[in-house]
Amino acid sequence: MKPKLLNLITRKGLLLLISLAFTASIQSAQAGEKVKSIDEIRISIQLENEPVKTAFRTIDKKTGLKFMYNSRKVALNKKVSISGKDKSVKEILTQIAKETGLGFKQINRNILVKAYILGPTKKELKAMKMEAFGVLKGKISDENGLGLPGATILVTDVNSTGAVSDENGQFIILNVPAGSHQLKITYIGYSTLEREVEVAGGVTNEIKLSLEPGVTIGQEVLILGDRLKGQAKAINQQRTNSNITNIVAADQIGRFPDANIGDAMKRIPGITIQNDQGEARDIIIRGLAPQLNSVMINGERIPSAEGDNRRIQLDLIPADMVQTIEVNKALTPDMDADAIGGAVNLVTRSTPDGLRVSGTLGTGMNFLSNKPIWTGALVIGDRIANDKLGVIVSTSYNHHNFGSDNIEAVWIDTDDGPILDEFDLRTYQVERIRRSVSLGLDYEFNPNNKIYLNGMYNWRDDRENRYRYRVGEIEDAYENAHLDPSDEDYDPEGWIELSPGLFQTKGRIERQTKGGIDSDRGQQKRLEDQRVYNMTLKGDHLIASKLKMDWSVTYAKASEDRLNEKYISYRTSDLPVLMDIRNPNKPQMTSLNENQYQTLELNTISDETQMTYERDINGRLDFRLPIGKNGVFKFGGRYRGKEKKRDNIYSEFEPLDIESFGEFMGDIPIEDQSKSDFLAGEKYQAGNFVTKQFLSQLDLKNTNIFEESDEQGEYIPGNYKANENIIAAYAMADYQFSEKFYALAGVRMENTQIDYQGFSFNFDTEDVGTTEGTDSYTNILPYLHLKYNLNENQILRFAVTQTLARPDYFKLVPFEAFNPDGPELEAGNPNLNPSVSSNLDFMAENYFKSIGIVSAGGFYKNIQDFIYTRVEENYSHPVYGDDIEFVTYQNGNAVDVYGFELAFQRQLDFLPGFMKGLGIYLNYTNTNSNASGIQGREDEDLVLPGTAKHMFNGSLSYETKKLVLRLSLNHASDYLDELGGETFEDSFYDKQTFLDFNGSYAFTPKWRLFVDINNITNQPLRYYQGVSNRTMQAEYYNLRMNVGVKFDLFNK
Repeated sequence: MKPKLLNLITRKGLLLLISLAFTASIQSAQAGEKVKSIDEIRISIQLENEPVKTAFRTIDKKTGLKFMYNSRKVALNKKVSISGKDKSVKEILTQIAKETGLGFKQINRNILVKAYILGPTKKELKAMKMEAFGVLKGKISDENGLGLPGATILVTDVNSTGAVSDENGQFIILNVPAGSHQLKITYIGYSTLEREVEVAGGVTNEIKLSLEPGVTIGQEVLILGDRLKGQAKAINQQRTNSNITNIVAADQIGRFPDANIGDAMKRIPGITIQNDQGEARDIIIRGLAPQLNSVMINGERIPSAEGDNRRIQLDLIPADMVQTIEVNKALTPDMDADAIGGAVNLVTRSTPDGLRVSGTLGTGMNFLSNKPIWTGALVIGDRIANDKLGVIVSTSYNHHNFGSDNIEAVWIDTDDGPILDEFDLRTYQVERIRRSVSLGLDYEFNPNNKIYLNGMYNWRDDRENRYRYRVGEIEDAYENAHLDPSDEDYDPEGWIELSPGLFQTKGRIERQTKGGIDSDRGQQKRLEDQRVYNMTLKGDHLIASKLKMDWSVTYAKASEDRLNEKYISYRTSDLPVLMDIRNPNKPQMTSLNENQYQTLELNTISDETQMTYERDINGRLDFRLPIGKNGVFKFGGRYRGKEKKRDNIYSEFEPLDIESFGEFMGDIPIEDQSKSDFLAGEKYQAGNFVTKQFLSQLDLKNTNIFEESDEQGEYIPGNYKANENIIAAYAMADYQFSEKFYALAGVRMENTQIDYQGFSFNFDTEDVGTTEGTDSYTNILPYLHLKYNLNENQILRFAVTQTLARPDYFKLVPFEAFNPDGPELEAGNPNLNPSVSSNLDFMAENYFKSIGIVSAGGFYKNIQDFIYTRVEENYSHPVYGDDIEFVTYQNGNAVDVYGFELAFQRQLDFLPGFMKGLGIYLNYTNTNSNASGIQGREDEDLVLPGTAKHMFNGSLSYETKKLVLRLSLNHASDYLDELGGETFEDSFYDKQTFLDFNGSYAFTPKWRLFVDINNITNQPLRYYQGVSNRTMQAEYYNLRMNVGVKFDLFNK
């Protein structure tokens, strides 16, 4: 059978299965509705300090519901006060339960009353002819009704039977013997709860339990503050997960002054970030590049708006839109396999048990732009429709005016040592508006059937003006100065050494302004409109009290549009230039021409539109069956369909009357962009540029003024379309062999099919052609996880897994892009293989009862067919000629990545007096790598690009009931970013150290004042070439500060 046909049949079949599952679940839900429940019967009642038996009689008279209880166990004379108009009986009984500790369960027209968690009595069990086993389902919440993830629920009298609550605090235990059992619920930072429960066979028994915060240290009970409660959620979830993970809860994210989710993630062990415009954009996990990691929202992959690769721009997603960050460093078979470094899952907020209204209002200042920052967030959630429907809406808004001061340099190696061939001085002015909204709905038809609808929409506008001063073509001047004097191109003035490191030379000077159209949205700036949104419909169902079925269907799309991005540049060659490389850390080239603005001639006026989108349609179907009392067998299928497209256009415009337009730069409006406090150093002065107003108002489409030239060679080779379809299936079993030993084993199959279409462009004939290609491959990937509990709080973990990384779409497209100015040729490689990694992971963890963890672990990855950028000098091409720098993409042989992680996190509550408010957060990761099979550099000891050897996080905090102060440090050592044709051309991402501060003060439990200060050290983004003192790029952002209030109106 042909792959396309097989793919179509499998895809259609899987979607049909999901549709049938959804239909069956609705029918099952409708069939499950029986007599009117207590949450549907509504009455009005008014009792003040009356015995509870009076309340029972009142409800009986109004509803006909009969209360059954053992008068020897139920304190009928305990006083209650109840006030309610048109309230459900369930709401009234819940109020009585809070005042008396009683429990209630409806059995037809009867209400069973007990002094502990309820189920039918033994007599009722016999009367109802129950089966031998039942299902225990419920939710573990805190005192505010918010779910507690990672709670351990044990049926203590049934060997090793239990469950762990999910990210929403919900749990389910299958195959529980019918009868009376003891439940034990443990949660670090909260008091242990033990209750008796009666389980009816053949049905789903629902319970809801609330835990009280507090830990016993010696003879003292410590009550957790709000901040420590968030930390407790993360630690408990991490402790109870079956695989090696790092968890950060929403409250813990708020402990650091991070605006976007990327900045929040840099605090996690083993993660470093790459910045763009001062914010974390790309993440590196354990030394592996962003495209080797995956990012998901609620378990579904986020599509990428990047044109060339699979990277997810994390600065698009605000930190306050996420409930939990889960970093899975060792995958399980039910997860998508394309995540060699790790899989990051961003869990959005779940619906609370009651009304919740919280938010943030803030303002601040960026100290580079000296303009204000505006922030706001709002979360509203509740359960309505007799608690069957849960609703939560989260919104976020951030308006930030900022910028950057930038220098860039390209170095060449000569007989006289390294010199500059090109130098840029740039200044950026950026306005960023980030808006996000998420919606969560869930509807419970009955205890066995529940559906969810979750969605998130992120929209970011970046408006940017850039002013670039560039000096280039120095290599030509240097070579001409070193020719034989008899050569006609000999020019001794092209290279004069004035003193060591200081030279007079000749070069091409260019001044360029970037802007946009003059409109309400454009505002004379380049507008980048980037959006990512997804919507997921899913269902959870329990069939015949044995088989648990989950399904989901997701639609997601990412797009990046840059409409009418305008450039104007003036330049002239062979001008006198002063090169200063006495300090290679701070290189500089300046013009020696006093009248340069009257010398610079119009070079180009251009208008470019870039459009990229990626669309995903995903579906999954999962089943769980119990294996005896202590195990679960899980299996399922997965479909991921992806379409990616880039469609750019580029035109240049030439004035019909150059003299009246302005042949020289001094003839048109210009503006000085120099700053005395330029962050790279006062010696760097930008000078004058064409104003953004003049550029934005050019009527380029007016054929009476301009002649348009469609420059197809600039964009045709980069346009492409790709379709990727992935069919996956898996099977896994996890088994609790004893209270101490747990194992999970399984296998996953993923079949990948890719169709892609690119373009070729002949620079001689200007003919445009299409290129097409297909690829199909299947991966079988095994998994094994072992977990051994030395005791309740000490855990050993071990994992053996295989994962993969698919090539970026554009690297597979057989395109060719030739730049005659280099000359440089870049080409795709349709023969690239996916990279496959064999992974070993080990972790030892010790959890503190007083909220904290100390852990140590190691990891090893052997990656076959890793993909790298190959650069070949002096390349010959039959069409484009000789002495070309050729850039393409190629598989290497293998790379080994290995290292270790250490983490310590604890409140120092054992210290005396005020010092017990101190807290420490520390983690360190050491990563090493070696790569082989890189063409042209086989004899060198090379490392994998992106591998930072040292990564460190540290913070010192002080916390009381009202006051929280925290100083945080994040450090990553330098690492190889990209291989060049030789060692001299290798580029490195320099070390970076960020120092941040944040604090807050709670005036009441509901209102808190906060202050955040970021980048106190003015850490630049810096690259260097070959050696650390040879700057390629240094970009500075200065610090920023925010102040405001946070509120939680229904916090207890």
